Amino acid sequence: MSSHPVAETVASLLPGARAELAELVAFKSVADFDQYPRSESEGAANWIADALRAEGFTDVALLDTPDGTQSVYGYLPGPEGARTVLLYAHYDVQPPLDEGAWTTPPFELTDRDGRWYGRGAADCKGGVIMHLLALRALKANGGIPVNIKVIAEGSEEQGTGGLERYAEEHPELLAADTIVIGDTGNFRVGLPTVTSTLRGMTLVRVQVDTLEGNLHSGQFGGAAPDALAALIRVLDSLRAEDGSTTVDGLAADAVWDGLAYEDEQFRKDAKVLDGVELIGSGAVADRVWARPAVTVLGIDCPPVVGATPSVQAGARALVSLRVPPGVDAAKATELLQAHLEAHTPWGARVRTEQIGQGQPFRADTASPAYQAMADAMAVAYPGEELQYAGQGGSIPLCNTLAALYPQAEILLIGLSEPEAQIHAVNESVSPEELERLSVAEALFLRNYAG
Repeated sequence: MSSHPVAETVASLLPGARAELAELVAFKSVADFDQYPRSESEGAANWIADALRAEGFTDVALLDTPDGTQSVYGYLPGPEGARTVLLYAHYDVQPPLDEGAWTTPPFELTDRDGRWYGRGAADCKGGVIMHLLALRALKANGGIPVNIKVIAEGSEEQGTGGLERYAEEHPELLAADTIVIGDTGNFRVGLPTVTSTLRGMTLVRVQVDTLEGNLHSGQFGGAAPDALAALIRVLDSLRAEDGSTTVDGLAADAVWDGLAYEDEQFRKDAKVLDGVELIGSGAVADRVWARPAVTVLGIDCPPVVGATPSVQAGARALVSLRVPPGVDAAKATELLQAHLEAHTPWGARVRTEQIGQGQPFRADTASPAYQAMADAMAVAYPGEELQYAGQGGSIPLCNTLAALYPQAEILLIGLSEPEAQIHAVNESVSPEELERLSVAEALFLRNYAG
């Protein structure tokens, strides 16, 4: 780590930051109020609002967004005529899945093997702490040279679009010269990385019906059309023999021209079982950053336990399609729905319904903000050059902000490197990454101020 004064300040603040992250992780702030109490999310929102007030933010507010959740907003004025930077993170988290599979309790920040474990430690409560550390380090070393806006979203993981719609209804609120989205991560620990592209996403529910009701498989099986079998055929048509995504009319041959992602590294990051092949063709980076990818998220059909010898009258599935940069998500949705309908066998009745969508994103890496970030990362990560990577996931808010503020520069950084295992059991954050990225963000704000 650098001996820069800002770096020394961040290092001194890290123990307190760990205690704060523990407080924030303790809130079970899953924005699914059928599973988790609303009070847990409200508690986390109030914690962040109090933290912003303690740092001198004015106009701190809990925004009631249209999806029934709250986002936290704060404004900290800088010098007269200074540029404005918006810092984004989200405080809602994914459910812990099987709590019994966690080595330590998911909502109790725990030190183990040089990392801090807990749900949201990296994604993205750690991002909230990263922003606070960067601002504190600047205040201790000459002051904050730009106007700062902070927005902490309360439902990013649910994809319900509350903050996007709120921003569209209040377009002046989040206006900024540059936006730092603290919700991605380095390609690997210690390699400074800005995410320059995001895939978009569409969610489609497909229902297949063949009979008025289930039938005895002995009496009718062999001639009666099985809706579950028809659905399986439809879903299988979405993949080629090698596992590549095949949606009629949707290009799947783009090539990624940035950071390489080696097969063995991907196998390690994805924890692929020995002997199991990767799917698709082309380089891994092509497949996960530049091309469409279909995933069957769930199927409604009888569970194995308690199953009866029946031909199924109906079955349905939820299908996700990741949409690469350069492809309109609405057009991709149309192609996916048309494909599902065209490939349904035996004249079975099929209905498709879109239930969610987000556009892909591509940043302008030649902008002044990117140079300011590259210079900052060089200090925070001595000897390493800033890398540009894609991300297969989606952050729909990026596109909303890009549309609202077309002149704004958008940078994506964060703590969700592969070892963090975000969304999985035993999520964790690297304290070294938190320290370095907080230094980088602080120096970026100073560099960007000019």
